[in-house]
Amino acid sequence: MKLKTRIFISFLIIILVPLVLCGVMMFGFGMFQAKTIESRYGVAMEVMVPQIRTLITDLFVTVLIILVVTGVALSLWIYGGIMTPLYKLAKATKNIRDGNLDFTLEPEGVEEIRELCEDFEEMRQRLKASTEEKLAFDKENKELISNISHDLKTPITAVKGYCEGIMDGVADTPEKMEKYIRTIYNKTIEMDRLINELTFYSKIDTNRIPYTFSKINVKGYFDDAAEEVGLELEAKSIGFGYYNYVADDVMVIADVEQIKRVINNIISNSVKYMNKPKGLITMRVRDVGDFIQVELEDNGKGIAAKDLPNIFDRFYRTDASRNSSKGGSGIGLSIVKKIMEDHGGKVWATSKENVGTVMYFVLRKYQEVPINE
Repeated sequence: MKLKTRIFISFLIIILVPLVLCGVMMFGFGMFQAKTIESRYGVAMEVMVPQIRTLITDLFVTVLIILVVTGVALSLWIYGGIMTPLYKLAKATKNIRDGNLDFTLEPEGVEEIRELCEDFEEMRQRLKASTEEKLAFDKENKELISNISHDLKTPITAVKGYCEGIMDGVADTPEKMEKYIRTIYNKTIEMDRLINELTFYSKIDTNRIPYTFSKINVKGYFDDAAEEVGLELEAKSIGFGYYNYVADDVMVIADVEQIKRVINNIISNSVKYMNKPKGLITMRVRDVGDFIQVELEDNGKGIAAKDLPNIFDRFYRTDASRNSSKGGSGIGLSIVKKIMEDHGGKVWATSKENVGTVMYFVLRKYQEVPINE
């Protein structure tokens, strides 16, 4: 039985039962009074009955009006406190069923119904947040696939072209053959880097980055890293400067491979957007109290002020057009941010357009904790 029907039946019972009882009581009381008057004053019953009926009728109508008004008021009060919010709950349920989560359910009605509305609204907000997160995740994955596909297509096309050149005999001298093979090798290295980046991204999403933390000497580690970076940049005709201002005995706890990935990702980004005839990248390592700070500065195209706060976001690209020859999956700097956060450090950047960019990251220094005996 519907609640509306129950309220209507209750309304009738509230009116009819007291009305019948009241009518019976008034009729009996009237007849009793008529007999009393007849025996005491000698007035005939036939004379008194019409007057008693009129009195009973008036009283009956008065009681009926009072009961109807009271019943209507009570029914409306109950109906407004229960049925109205229930209708809104039913409408909200249909909206969720149809996939519409852009509405608000205001709590109203009796306390129990209000609590139900509040719980329902909280559920709607969580569903909406979860749906938006899933849509954003799906969009990011599609964008990643699109970016990786685009960036893989360029080196694959180059490898295919150079292989066809070798097969067709275009590389007819040892010098040309060496050039072709070297180019093919460089392109396969580029593809391998993209695939590794994609693999690492999947590990970030599932929080399964394979860290191996160890105590490393800052001076020795960054000296070796700078030497390796310098050789790579020299091959690309980009200048490199290195300055280490940290004492020889300073240590940090870090993952050797992942910090190397941080440096390589930042430098790769600098090389990608280098627009000067004489490119220059400088690495500085400083002691800043409880941390060591690494600065990687370039003299490239720089980053616009509106883009700077977003460069560490996943898939964010300052060159929105995929027709750009720069390539890149758009996750390199987000990987840097994730690694640094997992090391208990942080990364940030400053930049001026057409002047260059400075990337900073910090690592907490290792300190021996004295044992009190």
